[in-house]
Amino acid sequence: MRDLGVGFGYLLKGQRWVGRHGRQFGFGLLPGLITLVLYAAALVSLAIWGADFVAWATPFADDWSSPWLGLFRGFLTAVLFALGLLGAVLTFTAVTLLVGQPFYENLSEKVDEDVSPDGTAPESGLPFWRELWISARDSLRILVRAALWGLLLFALGFLPFVGQTAVPVLGFFVTGFFLTEELAAVALQRRGIDLRTRLTLLRSRKTLVWGFGTPLGLAFLVPFVAVFLMPGAVAGATLLARDLLGEETAQEDAETGEPVSP
Repeated sequence: MRDLGVGFGYLLKGQRWVGRHGRQFGFGLLPGLITLVLYAAALVSLAIWGADFVAWATPFADDWSSPWLGLFRGFLTAVLFALGLLGAVLTFTAVTLLVGQPFYENLSEKVDEDVSPDGTAPESGLPFWRELWISARDSLRILVRAALWGLLLFALGFLPFVGQTAVPVLGFFVTGFFLTEELAAVALQRRGIDLRTRLTLLRSRKTLVWGFGTPLGLAFLVPFVAVFLMPGAVAGATLLARDLLGEETAQEDAETGEPVSP
């Protein structure tokens, strides 16, 4: 259980790091703002035209009597919007990281250089477009996994009592795991670690991953919060990645919070 606190500590350390490096924080906000505008437009469109889409998709219910027609289509409209919101939470990180690949890559490198005892950061040695392709491909594979989990949890949500208690909690842990994978991938991919190996690393210390990703996933439910937390989340995930790989990290000065050589 100690790893839960350690994981949460990396989340706080990441936010503290970008707080001390304003330039990196400012650049790190741009991809999140762009993605937020796109997602907000999509969700607003879903709220406005969701009922029309449900009516178009269920012509067999046109002759149903009141109130069953309204209840049926109202339920489906609510489910459609809930799925859209869940999809937004699950995919926001992946899309933001894809949009902001050069920004977050640079931020992660700066964190590595700052906390590494020798002041260096690992480099993949791959061309930018190759890195972008690998990131997009792996993100798509993670999104498929997350979508399958989302469908399973949605189905389990209809179970009496369990669906209203245990399933939402499980959903947050699943979301936290996939959020952490997407964020840590920035640092781990730069080290040449493929998706399968990344997942194995994360599964080997699930409580560490949950301690980092679950509170972050909860915070991401609050509008606009995700945008401001993303730079620090990338920084924190870089520190977490170093821990997973057993890499030495310079200790922080107790007063300033700045890394110092051991």
